[in-house]
Amino acid sequence: MPLVSERDSARILELDETGASREVGVVGGVTPRGEGGLLGLAVHEDFLYAYLTAGGENRIDRFPLEGGPGALALGEAETVLGGIPAAGNHNGGRIAFGPDGMLYATTGDAGQASSAQDTGDLAGKILRLTPEGGVPQDNPFEGSPVYSYGHRNPQGIAWDAAGTLYASEFGQNTWDELNVIEPGANYGWPEVEGIAGQEGFVDPVQQWAPAEASPSGIAVSGDALYVANLRGEVLREVPVDALGESAEHWAGEHGRLRDVAVAPDGSLWVLTNNTDGRGAPGPEDDRILRLEPGS
Repeated sequence: MPLVSERDSARILELDETGASREVGVVGGVTPRGEGGLLGLAVHEDFLYAYLTAGGENRIDRFPLEGGPGALALGEAETVLGGIPAAGNHNGGRIAFGPDGMLYATTGDAGQASSAQDTGDLAGKILRLTPEGGVPQDNPFEGSPVYSYGHRNPQGIAWDAAGTLYASEFGQNTWDELNVIEPGANYGWPEVEGIAGQEGFVDPVQQWAPAEASPSGIAVSGDALYVANLRGEVLREVPVDALGESAEHWAGEHGRLRDVAVAPDGSLWVLTNNTDGRGAPGPEDDRILRLEPGS
């Protein structure tokens, strides 16, 4: 069953086939402040994984999932990884399991830009862990969960059918980014922002002005990558065989779009985020919208 997190209330909701929701549980220890709180979710085998802000840190906890669809409940929390720097903004927070069975997590620079270039710091990174929180032996930095670095505030991660990893990223004032992620690669922040053509840094495959984008969650369906945008209030479709191109859906129609996911029936579910303190919520916000790919 689909699960949705609420940042400030720390509730996890279960949706049924009609779109109705029920509370599965409330995650303890969450400290909502600014962009922090209960953030990304991922399900692996019989566990729910959650990325959350707790006091002065971000961490990843996992919970046994008990019961069946329509009656799910959370078991006792176990911390998978703690000590991720936290702040009022730039917390990252997306988690997902890759095709290799490993857990990937995006972390922001927590307002300390120089941390993104320090491979000994967990801030401003994409991390790769075993499901139990260990460091995979084939990670690019020995003994470290760091998979890539030089990120300001990466927000979405997804893989295509060939196993290529993509990440969306909030820029500062100049460029937001779509990146192809390679192990051990440096994506430049804070030394460069956007396409710089500078040796030692990997350029994004596409960039947008922040006022037109703020790319958040992403998902791959068929031969296209879909990017939910907050300030830009648009769902972008990027062909995986032409990563410099894009088409727009719903431009300005539904306000801020936080996340996009592929539903069990193959459609796309898109989450609005107009009640986050930066949007202009309507009477039905926030909502999950449905789009047929290719329509």
